Amino acid sequence: MFQTFFYEPIFNLVIFLYNTIPGHDLGVAIIALTIIIKLALWSLSKQQIKAQKSLQDLQPKIEEIKSKHANDKEAMSRAMLELYKEHKVNPLASCLPLLIQLPFLIAVFSVFRAGFTDETLKLVYSFIVRPETVNTLSFGFLELAKPNVALAVLAGLAQFWQTKMMMTNRATVKSKGARDEDMMAIMNKQMMYMMPILTIFFGLTLPGGLSLYWFVSTLLTGAQQVFVFNKKQKDNKVIEGEVVE
Repeated sequence: MFQTFFYEPIFNLVIFLYNTIPGHDLGVAIIALTIIIKLALWSLSKQQIKAQKSLQDLQPKIEEIKSKHANDKEAMSRAMLELYKEHKVNPLASCLPLLIQLPFLIAVFSVFRAGFTDETLKLVYSFIVRPETVNTLSFGFLELAKPNVALAVLAGLAQFWQTKMMMTNRATVKSKGARDEDMMAIMNKQMMYMMPILTIFFGLTLPGGLSLYWFVSTLLTGAQQVFVFNKKQKDNKVIEGEVVE
């Protein structure tokens, strides 16, 4: 089922783009594929970004509640629910869109890992022209069938930029839960550096085509975050203006 509904459609879309785009450049086809997938999943990604940002903004208050009700799980749960209700945040809202997108990400990973061999080219649909071979040398110098250090590093840097943007700059919190909040800030900071390192590590072992996809996808996700955050700030200013009036 996964191969029929995810792997083969993604694989054939890459072949179609490779055949259609002038120059038959696999790198350009991958960039076009990334844009198409991001546009198709735009709404889901938007919900995920907004939910993640909302949870990130509430983290200091969440940690304060955990510290305050450390010995009373029931009271902690009630306080958490009240906090989420007050700020209109659904803690599960960031998980569902990610789960829906996951099969597409796995399919893209599988396509580039398997490559474009004589065996995989047999999966090309009958209504799509099947190329005899797929040239994996992109832009005249990027070999996308083998690990590429430059693409891996670029993907890692893009991951750092995108992750850092999601982090909330907090003022010092002087409360009972301040120590726990500081621990959470440290964990978030570690994650901000760990994710790019892991991205580079995997990029050095996987085909360059997958690193290119991840690089472009992360840039587009970062751009979407900028769009969502700016829109949220404008909406907040409008609401504050109406309240003042």
